[in-house]
Amino acid sequence: MALHLQKLSVGTTSIDGLADWQRRLAAHRGEQGRAALPDHVTRMFPKRAEELLDGGSVYWVIKGLMLCRSEIVGLEETVKHGNKACRIVLRPGLIPVMPTPRRAFQGWRYLTDEDAPKDISVAAEPDDLPPALRRKLVEIGLW
Repeated sequence: MALHLQKLSVGTTSIDGLADWQRRLAAHRGEQGRAALPDHVTRMFPKRAEELLDGGSVYWVIKGLMLCRSEIVGLEETVKHGNKACRIVLRPGLIPVMPTPRRAFQGWRYLTDEDAPKDISVAAEPDDLPPALRRKLVEIGLW
């Protein structure tokens, strides 16, 4: 059974904004001669790495709602600002999930399959739904 991470997408206001950021990051990496895959660098290397690499994803929290996920394809040791860090390598593309409220937190948290929100089809999610309205629909149980 896969284990997942939940992570705040700081500074992002929508799934499209996160997707754009990941595309730019992957393109920049490709221009540098590295694998053109999006990634996320974090200070700590997950202790449960094997479980994350067995089908795990990063579930992104945007504006207080877990809205989408990125599949994890690798974990690499790296250096950020002179300190050891972990590069979480991601498969390109985001998979929308049922919007799920989440409070702000530092770093990342583990998330089990049972606790992870279910995927939704892109056709089922209105692109132009404002985050506040989306949150209200989740809170009252209509989404």
